[in-house]
Amino acid sequence: MQFRPCIDIHNGKVKQIVGGSLKDEKDQALENFVSERSAADFARLYASYHLKGGHVVLLNAGDSEYYEATKTQALEALHAYPGGLQVGGGVNPSNAVEFLDAGASHVIVTSYVFSQGQVQMDKLKEISSAVGRERLVLDLSCKKIGGDYRIVTDRWQNVTETILNEEALDMLAEYCDEFLVHAVDVEGKASGIEEAMVALLGNWGKKPVTYAGGVHDYLDLDQIKKAGRGKVDVTIGSALDIFGGKMEFEKVILLSNSKETAIKTTISF
Repeated sequence: MQFRPCIDIHNGKVKQIVGGSLKDEKDQALENFVSERSAADFARLYASYHLKGGHVVLLNAGDSEYYEATKTQALEALHAYPGGLQVGGGVNPSNAVEFLDAGASHVIVTSYVFSQGQVQMDKLKEISSAVGRERLVLDLSCKKIGGDYRIVTDRWQNVTETILNEEALDMLAEYCDEFLVHAVDVEGKASGIEEAMVALLGNWGKKPVTYAGGVHDYLDLDQIKKAGRGKVDVTIGSALDIFGGKMEFEKVILLSNSKETAIKTTISF
């Protein structure tokens, strides 16, 4: 298990929000934390700890009045830590190369591939071919509907018919390098993890996968490591001290990483 850092950008600011509260109408979101620091500042912090595979997420729709400010923040973060971060949020074949050229190691895609409630195989093949499967991450963020985890799209506002299970993971894995999975029901609430989701991902375990949602204390890290059989990486937002929470950034790195990590940095944050 490894810790993967995050930079969520909404209305041109680095924020932590309650995931299920995000609305395109009037660019609304219930905020847990709004930083005065830039996305590039966070990127430099992560670089100083040699943390790779973190994700930068643009949380505004492409037609939002704030989109350009949000995009600018994202590009500056990628320039600050070339090769160290992934980027998602409205990524499609027409803009993916711009983000990769700016320094993203991977692009993260959901809504382009999932539309009208289904996986659009032609679009999945197109984006995989355009960027190369080795540089594509599929975001399979889910909400629990009945007894199933259903993939959600469009900044978690629309529920698809696609169920997250081993069969779906096997099929989608043919076209990407990694998966990112937000447990939307607990995202941003720092109220505990979706352990059943982590277990599902760990039992599958055929490609790198990062879990996000609900982590609120150090015991949750142990839960993820055990339920995920050490195969599921973790990202943490609102609970981290760098985002106004109580979990210490350096302690999270040490407790999460499977291998011993040397903490050395000259960055003051």
